[in-house]
Amino acid sequence: MSEATQGTGQDTAVVLFDGVCNLCNGVVNFIIDRDPSARFRFAALQSTQAAALLAPLGRVPEADPQSFILVEGGRVYERSSAALRVARKLPGAWKLFYAFVVIPPPLRDAAYRFIARNRYRWFGKAEACRMPTPELRARFL
Repeated sequence: MSEATQGTGQDTAVVLFDGVCNLCNGVVNFIIDRDPSARFRFAALQSTQAAALLAPLGRVPEADPQSFILVEGGRVYERSSAALRVARKLPGAWKLFYAFVVIPPPLRDAAYRFIARNRYRWFGKAEACRMPTPELRARFL
């Protein structure tokens, strides 16, 4: 089993995010804080681990990542579908956000793309990809 897929069994899902996006890093922190069972693992879309995880699934990370990606059960979910699937797996009322899945993906993704286009302007951009703390290192690929 490669390092990129190690620990990505049935119960584990991998969130791929823009490692230099402050909004994306905030979302990762949000998920970590609400995922006490450590169901989710994480990797920056700019990393070799993300490329290694996506390659067997016939995907190549974008040079300028504009998507939040969830790899779960051998499938790739992007944009709003990925976010809703993550919400569904979080404890408490966050599961209720999954109800938005009834909205057609083109409409959901239009809102997602609007935020993605403006995320650096609104939330800023880091100089380098996020480095996990020693306590969280095991949660990152």
